[in-house]
Order: sequence, then structure tokens, then C-alpha cells
Amino acid sequence: MSSKGTAPPSAAADPPRRTGRRQQRIAAAVLLTPFTALLVAVFLIPVGYAVYLSFFSEDHEGLGFGGGRTVFTGLRSYLSVLEDPSFLSGFGTIALYCLIFVPLVVISALALGLLLDSGLVRLRRTAQMLLYLPHAVPGIIAAVIWLYLYTPGLSPVIKLFARADITVDFLGLHTVLPSIVNIALWSGLGYNMVIFYAALQALPREVIEAATIDGAGGIRTALQVKVPIIRGSVVMVCMFSLIGALQLFTEPMLMNQATPMVNSRFTPNMYIYDAAFRRNNYGLASAASVILLIVTCVLSYAVTRWSGRRERRA
Repeated sequence: MSSKGTAPPSAAADPPRRTGRRQQRIAAAVLLTPFTALLVAVFLIPVGYAVYLSFFSEDHEGLGFGGGRTVFTGLRSYLSVLEDPSFLSGFGTIALYCLIFVPLVVISALALGLLLDSGLVRLRRTAQMLLYLPHAVPGIIAAVIWLYLYTPGLSPVIKLFARADITVDFLGLHTVLPSIVNIALWSGLGYNMVIFYAALQALPREVIEAATIDGAGGIRTALQVKVPIIRGSVVMVCMFSLIGALQLFTEPMLMNQATPMVNSRFTPNMYIYDAAFRRNNYGLASAASVILLIVTCVLSYAVTRWSGRRERRA
């Protein structure tokens, strides 16, 4: 027998479901609020302000001794940046830097991570700490240290080579970029190695044991079993290294004081600094910043899409 006031089971269960979904949404909103606030405060607002500034410039009347006034120039600053050979040559320098630095840091860090994970290295904790220690040194301090080692007349390394009748110019035309790569590699190698080592430690030991039982040696296991499984970490390190390379500033900025081979617009970031703080052209600097941001986003998206396609094919 059924009573008239009894509600169907689905209707009775519906209010608790709605309550649960509402609680999940509230919890998600609470957790996302700090991130959203920081994103808006330190990224979206500065980017929006840079875009706004890029459409204006300071116009000085007469011989430039009078007070300036802000005028709307539209896309003129963007055209000036894109037509400036020094800005384009800065991207050429960054492209060459990426071709050298990104493969070196990824392959070296991955090799060290695999070596530590293999168990062949004794005192792994100590080795991991020593490799990570250079990353704890502030970038400007690391650049000063290496600049001292690169400077003729001061460097003990150059003096040591001179005793063996070997002449080395670390700040020459063809060696200054590899010298900058060396500083960045010294600073970032240990950090990326820790990322790979942590990913390798999370691998299921059963998979490694199965590969060993099947007769795979240490190198084959590393290249054909471990590396494909941590492909996501490899892509992440590649993307972060690429973004960091596009932001290259500290090392060449210091070397600009020591060698004429590094000019004030050696990289896009140095071009932006020169436009803003030496030429006082904030519209030009903002336009260059927006262009650099667009290039960075496009390259990051391309790396992510390429990785996604490789994973789907695999």
C-alpha cells in the first residue's frame, strides 16, 4: 500500500544533492579566491596598464625644454618596436640562446636525475644538496661571481690557461653568449634535476622491476621506461626553461659593463629597460613588453599543444 503524501525516492534525494553541489561550489570559490586575487593584482592589472600605456606617448613642444603632454598615438609604438632592428636582433639573440641553453639544461638535468635515481651514486642526499646549492645563490650574485671569473686580469681561470699558453676570451664576440649560457646552466641545473628526481621517485617500482626481469639493462630501462613515463615533467621543464630564456636580463645586463659585445639592447628585456629608464619612452617600453608577452604565450601554447599531440599518439 502507498500513501498519498509519500514523495518519490528521486525527489527526496534531490535536495541533498543540490546542497552537496552548492557546498562544493562554495568550497571551490573559497579556495580559488586567493589565487584569483593574486592573479588580478600581479598579472592582469599590470598587463592591462602596460597595454594602456602602449597607446600613448609624451609629446614635447618646441625644443623639448617645455613640459610634455600625453597624446594618444594608437599603434605607432608597436610599429616603431617592430621596425627597430635592435629589437629584432634581440629576439635573434634569444633564439640562439634558447637553441643552446634549453637542450643543455633539460638533457643534463634529466641525466643527473636518472643517475641519482639509479642508485649508482653514493650519498645521494648530499649530492642532491650540492647540485641544488647554486640555485639558492641569487641570480645577480651568481652573475657577479662568473663575471669575475671571465674578466681578464682578474680571473684565476684565465691566468691558469695563460700558464699553459692557452688564450681564452670569455667575453669575445663568439664566446660571450656561451658564457651567459654557462651562468644560467650553473644556476638552473640543480633545480631542474630536483624536479626530474622527484618525478622518478614517484614511479611505480613494479614497472622498473618488470623491465629488469625482461632483461632490460640500466640504460635501456632509463631511456625506454622511465623517461616516457615522466614525459609530463620533461615538457614542464622545457616550457619553464623557454619562458626563463625569454626573460634573460640579469647576466647580460652586468656583462654590458664589462664588454662591448653586449650592448644596451642585447635582449628584448634589455631593450625594454633601455626604452623606459634611459630614453624615458614608456609607451615604447610598454609596446615592447606586450609584444614579448604575446611571443611568450604563443610559444608556451605551442609547446603544450605539441606535447598533447605526442601523448595522444603514444
